[in-house]
Amino acid sequence: MPAHVPNAGLTRRDLLKRTGGLAALAAFTAACGGNTGRPSSGGDDGGGAKATLSQWYHQYGETGTQQAATKYAKAYTDANVTIAWTPGDYAAKLSSGLLSNKGPDVFESQLNIGMVKSNQVVALDDIIADVKDDFQPGDLATNTVDGKVYGIRMIVDPQVIFYRKSLLDKAGIKPPETIDDLISAAKELTTNKVKGIFVGNDGGLALGGPALWSSGGDRLTEDHKPGFTDARAAQAFGKLHELYASKSVLLGAPTDWTDPGAINQGLTAMQWIGMWAVPGMQKAFGDDLGVIPFPALDAQGKPAVYSGGWTQFVSAKSANVDAAKKFVKWLWIDKEDFQEDWSLNYGFHIPPRKSLAAKASKLQSGVAAETVKLTADYGHTDDPAWTPKMNTAFNDMLTNVIKKGADPAAEITKAEKTVNDELSRLFG
Repeated sequence: MPAHVPNAGLTRRDLLKRTGGLAALAAFTAACGGNTGRPSSGGDDGGGAKATLSQWYHQYGETGTQQAATKYAKAYTDANVTIAWTPGDYAAKLSSGLLSNKGPDVFESQLNIGMVKSNQVVALDDIIADVKDDFQPGDLATNTVDGKVYGIRMIVDPQVIFYRKSLLDKAGIKPPETIDDLISAAKELTTNKVKGIFVGNDGGLALGGPALWSSGGDRLTEDHKPGFTDARAAQAFGKLHELYASKSVLLGAPTDWTDPGAINQGLTAMQWIGMWAVPGMQKAFGDDLGVIPFPALDAQGKPAVYSGGWTQFVSAKSANVDAAKKFVKWLWIDKEDFQEDWSLNYGFHIPPRKSLAAKASKLQSGVAAETVKLTADYGHTDDPAWTPKMNTAFNDMLTNVIKKGADPAAEITKAEKTVNDELSRLFG
């Protein structure tokens, strides 16, 4: 969904990549304060009185999202559902909440294996069983640990590069197909008023995963080993520094890359951003808006799309686990009209259910349809074994390479050690 900055240095969309495991944030053990979002008392799920459930959301940026979440909760008649809408550092609050009995019954996040090993979430195989084949394999995989499904995907948020067709045409530039093409195009599109590309005020950390995928690598291999350590990965990370050093990257934009403000205000010709921003960009540019995936490293590589998103979980500490599972099934499996509303009426997102995505009329034309196809062809989801500690090491590596020009191979070695230590801790 659209831009929101929870705290300095951590954007909303960073959470899509970095909070995949709130268990590892257990350092936030201080209480959340009195506003937990959970009522002081509640019924049970069996004796007559309705169960009381607390559902936690981070603060979305689109107008109407909070009202929509509240509408869904009020429409549910089998329990009393309250909404906790959290501005600021949602990850920290949720981490604390999941360690206490004052946290949520139902909450949104991304799965991390630590949440499973710490018994913070319950398996949801029983409620998804009848429709499991209707979910994309990647959206199942990112919520599965040891063969059990722990979350129901709510929305799919592909991240790609949108561009102004007229500006590329004026410069005689074709949409980039390789990273070298992208660097060249960014340089040629840069003027004294417009930068070639905007990839975030941090210089492009969001591109680390896509650049790696474009080289043929991955953060983790299927057998849970570091997958970012070869020469091609080092080459891809080095290209991100080359882009940053080209002086064609917009820095210091009024809003970060998760918001379309930079491209909409004419500050950049191309911008890395999610499909959630398409309605606003189309309003500004109409048919002048084009889209490409992150380009392939070279002829041996492959374009890449980060297929992020949000998932609904049930807390293992809930006093009403069965009632919470029943509510999640109702909202995110049975209530297709609410699922369509959530995905399509507050920015554009791909409904996780294949049957719903196929009939989503707003995604059938223009750059929205192109983005859907690019996601199907080149999309990558997160591995739940990729922990926040691993991600911190990965982003430290990227920062040193992109902004400081450090040797990619040396930085990879440092990050690899942290990742291996984490893998040993998790898998023995």
